[in-house]
Amino acid sequence: MRGSPLNQRPAADPGALPWSTPLPGVTGPVVTGPVVTGPVTGSPAGPAAVAAPTVVPSALPSLDKRGSATRPAADPQVARELKRQVAAELHQQLTRLAATSGAEADRATRRQRGRALIEEAVARWSDAYAQTHGIPPTREQDRALAEAVFDLLFRAGRLQPYLDDPEIENILINGCDDVWISRVHQPLRQVPPVADTDAELVELLQDLARQHGGGERSLSTASPTLALRLEGGMRLQAMTEVTPRPYVAIRRHRVASATLADLVQLGTVDQTLAAFLGAAIRARKNVMITGTQGVGKTSLLRAMAAEIPPDERIGTLESEFELWLHTLGHLRQVVPMEAREGNGERVDGRMAGELTIGELIPAALRMTLSRIIVGEVRSGEVVPMLRVMTNGEGGSMCTLHARGPHMVVDRIAELCLEYGSHMTDSLAYRLTANAIDLIVHVTMVDETAVGGRRHRFVSHVMEVAGLGEHGRPALNTVFGPRADQGEPRAVPHTPPNCLDDLRRAGFDASLLQSRYGTWTAPLNLRIGGAR
Repeated sequence: MRGSPLNQRPAADPGALPWSTPLPGVTGPVVTGPVVTGPVTGSPAGPAAVAAPTVVPSALPSLDKRGSATRPAADPQVARELKRQVAAELHQQLTRLAATSGAEADRATRRQRGRALIEEAVARWSDAYAQTHGIPPTREQDRALAEAVFDLLFRAGRLQPYLDDPEIENILINGCDDVWISRVHQPLRQVPPVADTDAELVELLQDLARQHGGGERSLSTASPTLALRLEGGMRLQAMTEVTPRPYVAIRRHRVASATLADLVQLGTVDQTLAAFLGAAIRARKNVMITGTQGVGKTSLLRAMAAEIPPDERIGTLESEFELWLHTLGHLRQVVPMEAREGNGERVDGRMAGELTIGELIPAALRMTLSRIIVGEVRSGEVVPMLRVMTNGEGGSMCTLHARGPHMVVDRIAELCLEYGSHMTDSLAYRLTANAIDLIVHVTMVDETAVGGRRHRFVSHVMEVAGLGEHGRPALNTVFGPRADQGEPRAVPHTPPNCLDDLRRAGFDASLLQSRYGTWTAPLNLRIGGAR
């Protein structure tokens, strides 16, 4: 193997010298030093290889308190080779440990032993480099290389700096060298590759699947799609084999533990709507939160769940854990359930080992739960979810993808028809009318392309008032926009039929008398809005 701790070619531009490459999205001054060249060889059994042009900075930029400012960027080839060496040594150690103790090492032990082996491997490489070039790498360079190897072995490799940046909301990968990110209130921008080849990118995704620990998730010819939760609550979706190149989308929930009061500060709801939604949860109303992708449905669901009395026993069902209600601490009894993907083999037309959300619901009902929360309803599981809402004590919640609030009823009917041939439109409508009390629709207005920001807010709260004309559920607009006044956000319209129930849960009905809620002014939009 041939490589260097920095780059393979001399760089004429000092700002392009790779040991001074900033982390993604971070800029800062760069000071570089002389270029030293000379080959070093190595093998997996000995020090890692080093080759050709080497840059030794005469000064390194300082790190901020989070360690996320400009720092040296390790050469990916060197990091990969050291990762392979350490992985082999770690496997031998863990095998011996399991033989002597009779138990598999836990995650903390694996990482602790891996960290020690990485430090040893980097030290060997550093010594070999110093012997060849006459000057050792700096401590910062050794630390950067060690972190790169650790990320490859235990975390997300070259993706990790993007995952560590709390300002990044989305990471979109269209092959190893076509990577895009979006930051808060900023448009998409392209960033450097996260792998040298598509095969390396697939290998990284397969490593992440093995680290997942949530069942038989994999990415292969037999299983060309992969859905994962990542550290920190991020969600990954990947595809290969059915696409020309590997494609990946990663989404971050920036508002991880917000309450309704926090959403008031963020402008998602006003104080009137926050009080209304909190009372609806305490009054055990069944709520469906709708909207398109990335508008904040899960964040709102999490905030509304914070209104559940802490001693209630609830269950959460998700394809990948995103709510994390069992870790936030407010609720003392949470039974979290995660669907399991199959292993790629098909038996009787379905994936072997697969366990869907719909199949988890009957078992959840036997767990003595007072409420059930489904992170996202996507298919036929909508029918058992509606039956839970109809037959249970009330207070259950779920989210659903829908482009507009008036499309929700037909969207539910479409998903119900996927449940089985015996399902009909009229039965789906009746289920919806009997099960759901409130539909809360979340909207996003994205003005980043015109120099503005992304506005996420609740635009409608619709009460389902039984069956109406033509056997369809009747919808009553409790909160909605006032377009004639330039206000797209939800403000009071018509008092709900369940107002007495909300008053018993502590809601002040006089709040509904203000036509504009507690907003102090219409939403400030660059295009449209108030004139």
